[in-house]
Amino acid sequence: MPDLLFLTQRIPYPPIKGEKIRPLQILRHLSNTHAIHLGCLIDDPADREHMDTVRAMCADAHFATLDRNLAMLTCQKGWLTGEPLSFTFFRDRRLAAWVDQVLTQIKPDVVFVCSSNMAQYVVAHPRRPKCRIIDFADADSEKWREYAEKGSGVMKYVHAREARLVLDQDRASARWSDASTFVSEPEAALFRGLAPESANKIHAVASGVDSVYFSPDHRFEPLYDPASPTFVFTGTMDYPPNIDAACWFAKDILPMIRAQIGNAQFYVVGTNPAQEVLRLSKLDGVHVTGRVQDVRPYLAHAVASVAPLRIARGIQNKVLEAMAMGMPVITTPQALEGIDAAQAGRDLLVAPSAAEIADLACKLAMNTLNGALYGAAARACVVDHYSWAARLAKFNSLIEAGGVLQPAGRR
Repeated sequence: MPDLLFLTQRIPYPPIKGEKIRPLQILRHLSNTHAIHLGCLIDDPADREHMDTVRAMCADAHFATLDRNLAMLTCQKGWLTGEPLSFTFFRDRRLAAWVDQVLTQIKPDVVFVCSSNMAQYVVAHPRRPKCRIIDFADADSEKWREYAEKGSGVMKYVHAREARLVLDQDRASARWSDASTFVSEPEAALFRGLAPESANKIHAVASGVDSVYFSPDHRFEPLYDPASPTFVFTGTMDYPPNIDAACWFAKDILPMIRAQIGNAQFYVVGTNPAQEVLRLSKLDGVHVTGRVQDVRPYLAHAVASVAPLRIARGIQNKVLEAMAMGMPVITTPQALEGIDAAQAGRDLLVAPSAAEIADLACKLAMNTLNGALYGAAARACVVDHYSWAARLAKFNSLIEAGGVLQPAGRR
């Protein structure tokens, strides 16, 4: 099989958050046709136990250790070099040496980069493989711009600087690549506007969901009192948009629900909860689990999965997973944007304000809205439109064409 260099910012296992789920599925998909040489970083010591699982999918793998506390210090050199701090954070000289060795000795035909901050390992290298693909997933500079818009003080400046410099780097990476891919057509269209010089090389390749693993056919023992109407939010809980969403629901939305349903509960389920999230557990009816091995038992007995994101980019895996489990989902317009096959009001419930979200939650809990009906529609939507195999097949076409396929909607 032809060789392929695959770079991703974190070890793509276990598949418990978006930055691991999509790279893992792409890695599995491409390993059917290529000998994978994987380079990634490990910033959570608990993830080291999964190295053999990932290595088994590859011809070769290099796992660089990233000490987050040290990286937070060393990345500050970006202030002196004029680079984005999020890029210098993920820089590792041993990984760079390994990438150089693969490019010069193995000479892979294809390089596949997941996330813009990993492109720094290959863009400046003198050897240019025949096919170069960067899966940006989201327009990351827009995330930093939104942080700046909502921020204040020094962090407003820091985030605005990051937005500007990340966009500069992303545009340079897109020019270097044969194809740049995003998780949805809205994200791809947004980046075409931000990087018009590369517009003809920008494609949408949507994510999917494992509808066998996330299925209502599985049975789980309840992990909380099923007699108390429970709402569940899942995600990586040190990620700012998730922090904002969990805090908004716990502080503003849940009290409105509990004014009508006194025993309503809210579970925040996900790894690495930030201090703001941990403090939510002091509120009546709020539970913060931290890292769990399996989110499905929490979803299985809930009234609804909630995804009240006010900042959202691309496709929300938490929404697809809950839909696959046949759960009623309450979300915001921002979180729905990338899930193009789902219809608001049929496959899931969408509301922009705290009061409207609380109203929908109460109606589901009191059965004035038929949660089973929404759950069945959600499951059918996922099964029909979001299989990983169908979604990722476009990568094969891009590689075969050397990245020169005409983007959809631009013929």
